Amino acid sequence: MSIYTTDTFFNGQLSVKQSRHGYRFSIDAVLLAHLAVVRPGERVVDLGAGCGIVSLLLAYKYPDIRLYGIELQQELVIAAKDNVSANHMQDQITILQVDMKTLTTGFVGGPVDLVISNPPYRKSGSGRINPDSQKALARHEINITLEGVIMTALRLLKRAGRFVVIYPAERMADILTRMSSAGIEPKWLCMIHSSQKTHAKLMVIEGVKGGRPGMKIAPPLIIYREDGTYTPTVEKMFGRQVEAYPNKIYPGADYD
Repeated sequence: MSIYTTDTFFNGQLSVKQSRHGYRFSIDAVLLAHLAVVRPGERVVDLGAGCGIVSLLLAYKYPDIRLYGIELQQELVIAAKDNVSANHMQDQITILQVDMKTLTTGFVGGPVDLVISNPPYRKSGSGRINPDSQKALARHEINITLEGVIMTALRLLKRAGRFVVIYPAERMADILTRMSSAGIEPKWLCMIHSSQKTHAKLMVIEGVKGGRPGMKIAPPLIIYREDGTYTPTVEKMFGRQVEAYPNKIYPGADYD
């Protein structure tokens, strides 16, 4: 049996290989890639790229952008590079094995327009640490804290550049405070619910470096219908019944 599995998107036009037993991407990455707005010709950094899933989805949706996927773990770097090659996206995506704490604009050709991240959700020492090192580093703030991710984004962004992050709803106060204090003003927020009857589990936030105070709240995004299947909005994220991107509700916001 192969140590890898392959997932496909957009009716098989995009394929993503990942380890069968190590860290595997979740729907969080798909939600993040869908809700992030990228403008033509922009340069984007994906912090904590894993197998490259977010960069791959963005490159497919926006074929004229340039992406840099930053990943520390060698096994994931290898998988990400393989995925970039398999999807013939070498001209769009560069995968770099770098500790984001030491990452500067010199690694990515200068200040960038957008930084995107699906960072570790849990504080170090909170809850059970997974014995699998890939899963542990992806889920807990072992190698880098939330503040470290935000400060890395701040270093990389142009003035008025954007930072888009997916994070647990229960840590809303923590991330909004830290972003604002660092100089990345939260400007747009979307709450994500497993179903219509549950509290929000996740949120996607977009902040602007040097932005003015004032945040818009998008309509909530629901992942599952009552029968446990994906809602039509989420189905479209996988390229099923694809409609034009972006639409007027998901993703994004306009700023005054």
